[in-house]
Amino acid sequence: MGIFAKPLGYLLSWLYDFIGSYGIALVVLTLIVKIALYPLYAKQIKTTTNMTKLQPKIREIQQKYAKNKDLMNQKMAELYEKEGGNMYGGCMPMLVQMFVIMGLFALLRNPMAYISDDNMLFAIHESFLWIPDLAQPDKWILPIVSGIATFIAFNFSQTSNTAGAPGADQANAMMKIMKYFFPLMILMMARSYPAGLAVYWSVSQIVQIFYNIRFAHLKKKILGEDTKKKKKPARA
Repeated sequence: MGIFAKPLGYLLSWLYDFIGSYGIALVVLTLIVKIALYPLYAKQIKTTTNMTKLQPKIREIQQKYAKNKDLMNQKMAELYEKEGGNMYGGCMPMLVQMFVIMGLFALLRNPMAYISDDNMLFAIHESFLWIPDLAQPDKWILPIVSGIATFIAFNFSQTSNTAGAPGADQANAMMKIMKYFFPLMILMMARSYPAGLAVYWSVSQIVQIFYNIRFAHLKKKILGEDTKKKKKPARA
């Protein structure tokens, strides 16, 4: 993950030199990354929503040409071309997000492995708010904040990503388990990792809550416009 962690390390070092506080630099770095990733999040939601709209037509093709796979694939390709759908369209934004987040995780877990500035050797041990040393774990407050923020963000994500999707019942059952398991896992991890990493995750998830609220409205708008088009009477 050095290919992502290294440039993020340069950015963090520059922010620290400019701001003079490692804790605030972490918050600003998190906001910069989240804002930069917003178009990818939005593209992913639009792509998955458009695919949800196509599901009735996709199922119709699958049933009609179930015994002729080649013809079925041809009809599916024609449908995607006509409607502008792409079953893999949401994968690339997701992969980019994942690699950037993993790069940040690697950087904040062990900053000095990716930052050559000697000043940062002392910076990562600075205090921030109630935290005496950002290089050491905060045992309770930050982990609890991280867990709660993750739970809320995950809850909104579940609403916006699975509603109306194919296999929604099965997906929702899995998401219900993850909704409780994942925040608990984050809480336990945050108790053992440097507080700086927990600061990043907490701020990131708080921002993600607002993103997911926005994306839920965006999805409703896209599906609503499609419903209006279907209800609109054809002109004579």
